[in-house]
Amino acid sequence: MQFVVLTLAAASVPEPIEIIELPLPPVSPSDDEGACTAAVNPQRTGCISKIVEYEFQAGDFTPDGNHIVATIEFTGAPAAPDPASIYLGEQLVLIKADGTKFPNGDSWKCLSCGVPAVNLDQEKDYPHAFRSGKKVLWGHNILDCEGELVTSHACTPAKTHIYPIHWTTSTDGSGPGGSPRELRLHPDDVHLGFSSFTLTGGQFTYFGRLQFNAAPTNGIPLSPRYDLVNVNVLDKLGAVEPIEANGDQLTLHDEAIAVGELRGFSGSGDEITYIGSPREANNIDLYAVHIVTGRVRRLTSHPEYADPLAFSPDNQWFVTMDTRGSDRQMWMSGMRGIPPLIDIVTVTAASSTRNNGARRFFQPILIDRYGDRGDYFGQQINAAGDRSNGAINDPNWNGRADPAFSLDSTKITYWQALVTSPACGGINPLVCPVSTAQGGRNYRLMIAKLTSRKPTRPAEVFAAPDNIPWGTPFPPGSTPPASVPLTAGNYTLKGKVCGSAKVRLIPTAPGQTRFNTVAVNYTNYSDDGKHILNGYEQVKSTPTAGQPWLSVLDWESDIVQTGVVRGTKKTSPGGFHLKIDAVLNIFEANGTLTTTLDGKTYTQPQNGT
Repeated sequence: MQFVVLTLAAASVPEPIEIIELPLPPVSPSDDEGACTAAVNPQRTGCISKIVEYEFQAGDFTPDGNHIVATIEFTGAPAAPDPASIYLGEQLVLIKADGTKFPNGDSWKCLSCGVPAVNLDQEKDYPHAFRSGKKVLWGHNILDCEGELVTSHACTPAKTHIYPIHWTTSTDGSGPGGSPRELRLHPDDVHLGFSSFTLTGGQFTYFGRLQFNAAPTNGIPLSPRYDLVNVNVLDKLGAVEPIEANGDQLTLHDEAIAVGELRGFSGSGDEITYIGSPREANNIDLYAVHIVTGRVRRLTSHPEYADPLAFSPDNQWFVTMDTRGSDRQMWMSGMRGIPPLIDIVTVTAASSTRNNGARRFFQPILIDRYGDRGDYFGQQINAAGDRSNGAINDPNWNGRADPAFSLDSTKITYWQALVTSPACGGINPLVCPVSTAQGGRNYRLMIAKLTSRKPTRPAEVFAAPDNIPWGTPFPPGSTPPASVPLTAGNYTLKGKVCGSAKVRLIPTAPGQTRFNTVAVNYTNYSDDGKHILNGYEQVKSTPTAGQPWLSVLDWESDIVQTGVVRGTKKTSPGGFHLKIDAVLNIFEANGTLTTTLDGKTYTQPQNGT
């Protein structure tokens, strides 16, 4: 018998990082018409809102590394025909990132203000600059300046055009098309990855090509637009599932491609990054899959929740927004080595408890391209502060999507939002902090300079095919391939090293193959020989008609872990009962679920926090 010895890459060492907050337009005294006076902004180039939830969103660097694209909410503009009336509503702006200013003296420039909003799609999130520097992906739109660099003084409103993106999904091409979300641009400036919800609380991911259509003859709108063509759904009928049954035996498949939500691409574009099916119970992680071969890599394995991420253009690093360090999820995911069996019914809840309403608990984490491994879990980018009010590592300032690298991989941009009511104040024990940002706004834009690094060249862009070998072509009128579900019954999962887990998938009603309860009994179970499990865990999920995103869970747990870590995962007498909506993210529970690891105890959030 031959044994293959896998050598892990040496862990990267922490490096010096300088954090700078970038200036934004002045805050308007109110949202009233005309409130943004010359006294507030002498340049008369607009004022922005003080409090936003989703109307501000920083994007990435332009290729020169000196500008950042962002969606911003202007308010308080005077009425037309005042020239300053154009600075109103959600707009796309450039923010200076090098300490210089535009010729008019501002550190920002609005790209979309004054541009006729002809058939502009109202989804204006996640702005991304094309590597060419001549276009910007702006939600469901693409902005260009007739071939000029968007950073050029020649990029004026008269030359600027904003075209909607259309995804034809009906067989005859009619109608407004599909509803893509969280669009991410491939480094080749041609292909696009995105996700799309289903009506039953699910989501599929897709990959397609952008094609300009100057004169469409069907679909809405019938005006110049970019069409998504050669679309593939990132799934395949008969593909290996993360958990499969063969008779009464269950098998876990780490090689399974289970793209839950697309997050972007590697620096060269040879891999698609995504949130994937958990490999450990309640541990939501990031993965990368090669765009041709389908080889899967686990990028993060820390028990906390990871979500937005961006690779460096040289393909050597990535930055993710992660709750690690906050202990937000440790009460449910901290015990390592538990196989993802209860996740069949708990995964949506585990993806929801990481937030408190609009509040995230993210901080930016820098990790080398090989990902978490051993005792290496990257470096918090903004760790070097005193955690005081307004400090760069103030825990009340939380990261939001998306972070991004400069093209030379020496700088990272990210933005943060300050916790606001009702996530603080009132019945919440956290007192609402006073913003130290200009004008008291609850958002700020940051740059992290990797001061010990020298500029690097971007990796050669991978030639992405139109058809993904492990995906499925998705022409108009298609439906996504159906997976093969597990059915109710009694099963055994053998540990990769020792022991076993007896698994009962309990039917929703007698005689049915569908189930809503997962019960597991562990006996000396271990996949790595280091973390050994004994005990049981059972979770029942009760669906609510018309509310596919609502999780109602009845949970019992009594697991003891031995080996390199000694710990317990236990519910209180009577169990733990959780109700949480994946859209609203408000924690509501009765009873407790507590994890203790080597003497340190992790408890769940208080209700409403």
